[in-house]
Amino acid sequence: MIPSYNKVHLKFKLNGVNYNQDDIREIAYSFVKEGLHYEEAIGDFLLDWLDNKSFIKVKSTGTTGKPKLIKIDKQVMVNSSIFTGNFFNLKPGDKALHCLPANFIAGKMMLVRAMILGLELDLTEPTSHPIFNTKTEYDFAAMLPIQLQNSLHDINNFKNIIVGSVKVSNKLIEAIQDKSTRVFETFGMTETATHIALRPLNNFESEQKTTSLGKSIFKTLPDISISQDDRGCLVIESGHLTKQPIVTNDLVKLYSEDEFEWLGRFDNVINSGGVKIFPETIEEKLQEKIKQRFFIASEKDETFGEKIILILEGDIDTVDNSIFDDLDKYEKPKKIYCAHKFDVISDKIQRKKILTKLGII
Repeated sequence: MIPSYNKVHLKFKLNGVNYNQDDIREIAYSFVKEGLHYEEAIGDFLLDWLDNKSFIKVKSTGTTGKPKLIKIDKQVMVNSSIFTGNFFNLKPGDKALHCLPANFIAGKMMLVRAMILGLELDLTEPTSHPIFNTKTEYDFAAMLPIQLQNSLHDINNFKNIIVGSVKVSNKLIEAIQDKSTRVFETFGMTETATHIALRPLNNFESEQKTTSLGKSIFKTLPDISISQDDRGCLVIESGHLTKQPIVTNDLVKLYSEDEFEWLGRFDNVINSGGVKIFPETIEEKLQEKIKQRFFIASEKDETFGEKIILILEGDIDTVDNSIFDDLDKYEKPKKIYCAHKFDVISDKIQRKKILTKLGII
């Protein structure tokens, strides 16, 4: 039986202390009034969760446009928590670490999972280098790639880690291959109450399907149906998560009714001389060759319609052209721009905002 959103599991603990609903309200008020900045966000969410409304409003990260408020049913968040709990076999009393900002859905969902599943949740400031008790053995945590990178020396403290928000680099994937911790990359969005699919990054099973590049593919959680629209973008359906199908702008290759490979964002596809180019594919080829943050985009071209450009963070707009040797001819940037500082929300580069500031769009 799936629990209701207005119930808190009897075994739920926050920083080692058992709290019921009334207690949670008190600690939430305390966080809002006297807490640190990250605790204020946690307090605000807990008060929203315990009010008499059946929904909450969540701010999207605005990866391809302006951030917007999205209304999500609380019961949908409960259902998502159950799916995750079942996948990772999380049980009441299991320990979890909360190191994500509670302003966005991923951080909110860690709190919901703990309250619904009866987890013992430790809170820590959501910095790029999360600080936690290295003597504690955690059953579950959600991290950004940069947090995982900076926690590699203590990763064996965790049984399971999910990592998302931005794509995990090949270098980081290589670094976790000898770790006992099971690490999964997530696929999801605010509208689906975080992830609807996972792909293992290490500890592979022999029957795990892979892409042509040898990488594992995403597999959906139970009760998730996927298909493609006429653009080749992913369509998500789930009776427990969405009332209507969610049509995404994520271009995918379907391998089965519950397995897919993510190719890139439809918003970002570049058409240069009739050739469709996925910026994300080029970025993956360059990720180990460019030290600072960067992304691939396009600008108008009279001959080809669009031409590839490289946007670098910083004040130096030159690179060694040899880094482009492994790119196909049509993938090589024709021009390089630099932006002094990238606009970033929840570790996601705000491409359109940066391109607008540079006067490219």
